Amino acid sequence: MFRMWAKIFHNNHMIKDTVICNDDYSQSRTSMIFQAIDDICYEFDLGKPIWLDSNIADFKRHDKTRFNKDNFIESIDFDYLEIQVIEE
Repeated sequence: MFRMWAKIFHNNHMIKDTVICNDDYSQSRTSMIFQAIDDICYEFDLGKPIWLDSNIADFKRHDKTRFNKDNFIESIDFDYLEIQVIEE
């Protein structure tokens, strides 16, 4: 089962979190990641973040990255959104 944990932080405190599960292994890993991010943004009522080169490098290295205000087109009322793959 593929699981991704998403957390929203404000002033160094986690204010929201969710875990998105996907057991459809007919999709590629990349498709499962993007589908999980879509589900996270829907659940948190956010616009989709823009992947910058630093996000891609962090995610490849650690299966974890943070999206801050530079990654969103709309203004956000938190410091950052952190996503992490916790099970594959």
